[in-house]
Amino acid sequence: MKLPNAEQSVVAREKIADYLLSETHPDGKSKENFFTRFGFQRDRWELLAAALRQHCLRHEVREVKTTAWGVQYVIVGALQTPDGRDPAVRAVWQIDHGADRPRFISGRPAH
Repeated sequence: MKLPNAEQSVVAREKIADYLLSETHPDGKSKENFFTRFGFQRDRWELLAAALRQHCLRHEVREVKTTAWGVQYVIVGALQTPDGRDPAVRAVWQIDHGADRPRFISGRPAH
């Protein structure tokens, strides 16, 4: 199964620049180390956002769970990166209750 409405997916700047690519975020700084090793940069956060949108279009959903806020979808697969090494990434997307557009929640190495 593919992520519903994946072509309408939304990746907020804050999720990338202030979380995944932040050297100071308490939870994000370990993820920052991972993503920057593959060529992503905070001042060019749009590249990671675009790669994550492509990731959800290319790969199948592995897990689905309903939370108090909406339905979450976990996608695991190779992420296209600036340096071309394309590591396996686990990305979580959510479609909020009452909405139809998936929004990016979090990402990390798949291992």
